[in-house]
Amino acid sequence: MTEASNDDMDVNMLVSQGQELVDSILRRRPLAEIKALIDAGAPVWFQDDEGLSPLHAAAYVENEELVRLLIDEGAVWNAVDNLHNTAGDVALSLNNEKCYTMIRDAGIRSELLLSLLQKRAPAVNSPLNIILKATDTTPAGSTDAFLSTKLEYTKDEHGQEICLVKVADQEEVGVMMGWERGIMQETVHKLCSDHANLNEGLKILNVGFGLGIIDSLFQNLSTKPSLHVIIEPHPDVLKHMREQGWHDKPGVKILEGKWQDFIESDELLSVGGFDVIYTDTFSEDYTELRRFFEHVPDLLAGPESRFGFFNGLGATNALFYDVYRHVSDLHLADVGIDVEWSDVDVFEGDTDRWGKTREYFAMRTYRLPVGRMKTF
Repeated sequence: MTEASNDDMDVNMLVSQGQELVDSILRRRPLAEIKALIDAGAPVWFQDDEGLSPLHAAAYVENEELVRLLIDEGAVWNAVDNLHNTAGDVALSLNNEKCYTMIRDAGIRSELLLSLLQKRAPAVNSPLNIILKATDTTPAGSTDAFLSTKLEYTKDEHGQEICLVKVADQEEVGVMMGWERGIMQETVHKLCSDHANLNEGLKILNVGFGLGIIDSLFQNLSTKPSLHVIIEPHPDVLKHMREQGWHDKPGVKILEGKWQDFIESDELLSVGGFDVIYTDTFSEDYTELRRFFEHVPDLLAGPESRFGFFNGLGATNALFYDVYRHVSDLHLADVGIDVEWSDVDVFEGDTDRWGKTREYFAMRTYRLPVGRMKTF
């Protein structure tokens, strides 16, 4: 028998064992029988033709003990079926809080471990470097590709301001959109309205201009900022800013480049600390956001200062969104920042205005973070 034939037999055996495991769970077979199948080699990562995994099946039958067993055996917490639902989504749809929480917590542990491995990984050009996850090299997933791709400022059929980037020959993705205005209004309210230094003029740092929504709101505070620093690297955004006169506004300082270029420069540290810091960057994954978190305490003026960021990570799926909220909360706690979360309804009874924005934010509720330095 050839080696290829042996490989085919191994694959067929795994498929057969995986399908038997899923079917046995759905038939509610005894836990001991399920354990025996796993011990015999049934793959807990298996997914059938509909994308159903053993963890999906356990969530459907609402078996908490089985969910725990599968997670302990290495079941994939973020596997999605053909309808793009995770096992956590299944548990959530059945209002099974215990099963959902177990799956979500598995996701949190997994992402924390991944973050730790990435932080300790060798340099990218090292032969010891391990690629921990697939990389999106399009402008939608790569900062370098995004910065070298032309942006288009326009309005959609509903009159909504949008900025588009082309990620393929025929595909355009909105990367900055007017529907975020409600989120930005509430963010500025939470960051600034009761700030002790508001009447003196806040010192504000914003990373990523976008459509200029939040920067315009900062400029319209009851007392204008005494200093308003904006870091923006994209040449088309910078051109748009010049056309709108941002470079000439009193008290506004535009830093043209990546935030990494300025984070340790005298231009930021000479300020003596900012009252408010906000970041809303596109095409940077959580790894880059976490790196920014680590610099925030050095850039804040003191315990009365506040930090916010656009919380859009994983926002196409309820489980992913929940996991990243908790992960970011834990990482900010590690650098000495406590976060208060509040909810913003982003639908407001009008779904037509969303259009393609649902591709990167599908939640009804936006979880708004406001961080402050821990007091001891």
